[in-house]
Amino acid sequence: MFTGIIEELGTVEGIDSSAEAVRLHIRSPLVLSDAAPGDSITVNGCCLTVTEHDGQMWSADVIGTTLAATSLGGLAAGDRVNLERSLRADARLGGHIVQGHVDGVGEVLAVEADTGGGGGHLVRIALPDGVTRYVVDRGSIAVDGVSLTVVSVTDAVVTIGLIPETLTRTTLGRRGAGSRVNIEVDVLAKYVENLLPGLEALVPR
Repeated sequence: MFTGIIEELGTVEGIDSSAEAVRLHIRSPLVLSDAAPGDSITVNGCCLTVTEHDGQMWSADVIGTTLAATSLGGLAAGDRVNLERSLRADARLGGHIVQGHVDGVGEVLAVEADTGGGGGHLVRIALPDGVTRYVVDRGSIAVDGVSLTVVSVTDAVVTIGLIPETLTRTTLGRRGAGSRVNIEVDVLAKYVENLLPGLEALVPR
């Protein structure tokens, strides 16, 4: 489990491709400070497993299913990526519950300065099919692994606000119109939806 609070901007140092998968090589000394092979780290919101590391750079395999469901297949050497280690049981839950299981890829439609001041930006993102029903005003959403609060959602387009700190500490400050971003909705909404039919059956008619 993760929180959507990005710990480090890593750099893709290389990509080894095969017919069905790729191996990413990422430089990120901070998240490797206590990492071991088998540990989980999210890369732009996708939960990946550390296969090996040397304290400065680590590798992870990305299978075809993940490449098809996320934006990781578009990465290239030199790209920066959002990284977060899995949550420790004794740590603060600063964002929201994030699984690292991407629901789909959205497209940035526009990035505009927030006229309310403060140096922030408003970003409008077209949501992937099938997820709009899980997104509500003032609710939580993860975009490229970053825990964010929904400003509004209308007709499968979500608007989020980015403060200067988020623009600086994550890749979202580099995203412009046309960028593809990984979207993960709040898993609690999915559980509620799944439970509703059973709850309705318990209601006397």
